[in-house]
Amino acid sequence: MATTNELKEQMKQQAPTQAKKPKTIEDYMKQMAPAMAEALPKHMSVDRLTRLAMTTIRTTPALREADVSSLLGAVMQAAQLGLEPGLLGQCYLLPFKNGKKGITEVQFIIGYKGMIDLARRSGHIQSIYSHAVYENDDFEYELGLEPKLKHTPTMSTDKGAFVGAYAVAHFKDGGHQFEFMSKADIEKRKGRSKAANSNYSPWSTDYEEMAKKTVVRHMWKYLPISVEMQEQVAYDEGVGRSIKDVTPEEDVFVQAPDEILEAEATEA
Repeated sequence: MATTNELKEQMKQQAPTQAKKPKTIEDYMKQMAPAMAEALPKHMSVDRLTRLAMTTIRTTPALREADVSSLLGAVMQAAQLGLEPGLLGQCYLLPFKNGKKGITEVQFIIGYKGMIDLARRSGHIQSIYSHAVYENDDFEYELGLEPKLKHTPTMSTDKGAFVGAYAVAHFKDGGHQFEFMSKADIEKRKGRSKAANSNYSPWSTDYEEMAKKTVVRHMWKYLPISVEMQEQVAYDEGVGRSIKDVTPEEDVFVQAPDEILEAEATEA
């Protein structure tokens, strides 16, 4: 996966010396194409990502009104993770009002399918899945010396209230890991997302999918995932704040979301 410095150098080498400054989102996307191509994993083409991103932008008018740097930052984050924005639910580009700055910014959110895809790419996971648990299900969950997880979904049309969700990962070496989160715990994590209450938020349209993603995300630190991938996923539900005008005279870079920078400063 390309580093930030490598993306800068590539843009300087590939961009024509007298290119015009981008005027529209489409222009910016075209200028960003070489950098995105360098960042993308082999299974995805820059043409497909650009097409999906532009379709998402056209069908979500608020994205066109958003701060360009945060919008491009979110698209670049999708490129670096190799996830497709849009209806497939791998990742989302979510506009939200930043009251402090008085502007609309774009939050990059990984979807449930995106988390599952990233986990499978590690090469060490045999299977991984997550399921929602409802009040009328037959569900047993126990920790301790002999952890236990048993779930038999109800066949009734009346599932009852949503209780929580769990995730299970089976490793190729024969081991496994599972986690369960109650609805209360899931709601706590939902509350940390700045844009969770937005009309465009997948929490509003696909609550169960986001609940399952939250459990997989919680289990993430216990999975055999590369350090590089762990760091990339840490930007989930953050705002890529800084992509400058993509011109030959200016650098192209993605800066970590505010939340990540603040956490690093606190640790330091």
